[in-house]
Amino acid sequence: MSVKLLIYTFDWLPLVGGIQTMTAALAAGLTSAPEDRGQETISVTLVTATAANGMDDSKFPFRVVRQPSLRQLIREIRSSDIVHVAGPSLRPLLITRILRKPTVVEHHGYQAICPNGLLLFGRERTMCPGHFMASRYWKCVQCNAGEFGWFGSVRAMMLTFARRALTKGVRVNIAPSQHICNRLSLPRTQVIYHGVAPAESMDVPAETVTSPTHFAFVGRLVHEKGADVLLRAAGLVARWGYDFRIKIIGDGPERARLERMADELEIRGKVEFVGWVAPEGVNGMLSQATAVVMPSVCEDVAPLVAIEQMMQGRLIIASDIGGLGEIVDGYGLKFPAADANGLALCMRRVISDGALVSETGDRARENASKHYTEQRMIREHVDIYAREICGEFPRD
Repeated sequence: MSVKLLIYTFDWLPLVGGIQTMTAALAAGLTSAPEDRGQETISVTLVTATAANGMDDSKFPFRVVRQPSLRQLIREIRSSDIVHVAGPSLRPLLITRILRKPTVVEHHGYQAICPNGLLLFGRERTMCPGHFMASRYWKCVQCNAGEFGWFGSVRAMMLTFARRALTKGVRVNIAPSQHICNRLSLPRTQVIYHGVAPAESMDVPAETVTSPTHFAFVGRLVHEKGADVLLRAAGLVARWGYDFRIKIIGDGPERARLERMADELEIRGKVEFVGWVAPEGVNGMLSQATAVVMPSVCEDVAPLVAIEQMMQGRLIIASDIGGLGEIVDGYGLKFPAADANGLALCMRRVISDGALVSETGDRARENASKHYTEQRMIREHVDIYAREICGEFPRD
């Protein structure tokens, strides 16, 4: 018996990010036939609006269809038993509604409750209190007018109404954290946490890391990721007389401003801006990191970097916000979002307490090995397809 599953994702490889990584891992895992699934097989077709740009799709164990025409997309959806939409993309959701196909939507952002999908308000990019869900629609229009223009802002809001209506009608909504499940407030929502491949050990055990203490930041250099909060905290720690180093791995529009900030805070000698690093090279760059700092100022849904580093046994220092605060809770250090002083106190604690690094890292790895494995993530998706959508897998 074989189930034909179509996974639709607007953005995919060779674009690099958490959504692309998780979608590829899910598609590959579902294509296999683990023993606990008996004789059932799942035939996966991944459909994306992203061009190949030289990528060889034949290396994947599943079929890839890129940039399909409307007619081709309809044909692919019609021939599938189940449709899995990664993010509430309107075109596939409209088609599945018309064709009455069993559909699951996995939410990687806030597109069903926020016109910009980030829950950030205005030019200042402050945290939105939830204007759309509170029916303060004029606030949504005001928020996005600077970026989209007034007409574009109204259009973005209307599309949010459409996304929300369509996701209310699917068989199952999947949220990768309890936080986004509560935020979206959609019917028939189940939480499936992201999963990553298990790690045998850290590149360099935390207890052997030499002085001075090394901190690392991994992510795109945009306002939402809060790298400026890290630099302000570093300025405080330096003034307190502690020695340390910071490695900032990533690139983006904020880089020039952050470099100027490091100069102004007189910590440039302690901060290295590495730039963009390919995913396979990140662990090597982190080999000397005592702790990975995640100072997000937006409500991260379920950051993959946190799970990957916990699986490696590295200490995480994270903003207590959104899915990030949920994942790290009890297995790392947390501070209030955008609070540079709170982060500085966490950094000082790491510098001063060597035992904290290994003890917390060990607990994080143990927790990740139990709750954030790829096998668990794939199994829970299969259970949803079989139980909630099909009742049982369709027969040939």
